[in-house]
Amino acid sequence: MTSPKEFALSRRSLVVGTAATAALSAVPAEGAQSAAPRQPAPATMPVTLEVNGRAETLDVDTRVTLLDALREHLKLTGTKKGCDHGQCGACTVLVNGTRINSCLSLAVMHQGDKVTTIEGLGTPDKLHPMQAAFVRHDGYQCGYCTPGQICSAVATLDEIRKGVPSHATADLTGPIRASNDEMRERMSGNICRCGAYSNILEAMTDVAGARA
Repeated sequence: MTSPKEFALSRRSLVVGTAATAALSAVPAEGAQSAAPRQPAPATMPVTLEVNGRAETLDVDTRVTLLDALREHLKLTGTKKGCDHGQCGACTVLVNGTRINSCLSLAVMHQGDKVTTIEGLGTPDKLHPMQAAFVRHDGYQCGYCTPGQICSAVATLDEIRKGVPSHATADLTGPIRASNDEMRERMSGNICRCGAYSNILEAMTDVAGARA
């Protein structure tokens, strides 16, 4: 029969042995960390852009979008990140005079391109005619979508002036007018959750009339 003293000793030994086993299992085997596969460093690439008339050279991850390059690397935060899926138009900028959703385009795809953001259209002291028209006609409410709306509006009138047709163009043989249907169709990719569409259209009509 086991005495209480012998039982106490064996119980103590069991506790000590269990603790030692647990400690050993927590220590990785020698060389286990070195055997783990290392994650490759992100690939970067230099890219030179002309942004708002100024040459900018960046060394960016090849996965960085033009939108993030503008906002995070160049601190041009006027261009907004909305849906990040090309569905709202808040990130619209002009590349070589053509509007694009900058969230859908990689920065490294624009080597040597001329990029114009809302900051490059005008300044508080010297507004672009479209910016001034948005102010006159209250073409914004919360203002979040406004930079993309203005860039897109500027490009829309240029498209109409150049005779680029849209789905709303009824006659492809004659000049295209800046009608309500034309402008609404071309601006349909820019969403305003505040619903300032009629004011935006008035601002665009004002600028189109001044050009005419």
